[in-house]
Amino acid sequence: MPELPEVETVRRGLEQKLNNFIINKVEVCRDSTVAFPNYKEDFIDGLKNSLLNKWDRKGKYLIAQLKKIENKDTQSPLEKSAKNNGFLVVHLRMTGYFKFINNPNTPCKHTRIRFFDKNNNELRYIDVRSFGRMWWIKQGLLPNKIIKGLGELGPEPFSKEFDIKYLKKVISKRTKSIKAILLDQTIVAGIGNIYADESLYSAGISPFREARTIKKNELIKLKESIVNVLKKSIGSGGTTFSDFRDLEGENGNFGLQTNVYRRTGKECHKCGHLIEREKITGRSTHWCPKCQK
Repeated sequence: MPELPEVETVRRGLEQKLNNFIINKVEVCRDSTVAFPNYKEDFIDGLKNSLLNKWDRKGKYLIAQLKKIENKDTQSPLEKSAKNNGFLVVHLRMTGYFKFINNPNTPCKHTRIRFFDKNNNELRYIDVRSFGRMWWIKQGLLPNKIIKGLGELGPEPFSKEFDIKYLKKVISKRTKSIKAILLDQTIVAGIGNIYADESLYSAGISPFREARTIKKNELIKLKESIVNVLKKSIGSGGTTFSDFRDLEGENGNFGLQTNVYRRTGKECHKCGHLIEREKITGRSTHWCPKCQK
């Protein structure tokens, strides 16, 4: 599943590529991809003549601010007269990705939703396993009220709220493993299996440790490791181990740099001990028993 670095890479690509992209036509190829409104016709009608004005990210959610363009021939679609038209929210889930197409071609069988501008440029959403979802939240409604998962997200790893005081508070009485805590999106938004493993390795903390046993100095190191690992991965465009693709159809390079993830049976870069793998809360966990205590 795409995690924070992959979703951030997609966000940056969408914002850069879709400069002045005004939705002229919407084609829904799979009804279940539309999570809200309840009828796809309302989704289609609501998005028509909307400028994809600005792309934000909250955890693994992509959020486009929309502007309603009354005059599609305007030379300045960002004019002040354009009215707010709510939000387009997207969750890629396991295999969803966008592709920008400027020369029309036949969509593949996994194409779920197609957005076209007046020049027939297309923003195509493809999703092999079809778990991804989209919401059009009309003006006046709040996305975090409509989308339960969005409203329940914990703070972002890069936010001021994600500090040592917060970490100490949320883990002080938790008997769950620290790995399970990092995967809990209500505690910290955006971290998934890959970056939890890599952050814990960087901090030298065993993924099996009860969260409440993590000392303050270890929490400081863990927070720094999370931020550094995520920043490094964003700079590399995500990981090759994810099903993620950017707008050009490319995956990331961070998979070539992992220390433990998917390196079972290989030597630890630090100590030479063999990397081990075991499941925690149903997720494969990779760690070095010698370096992580």
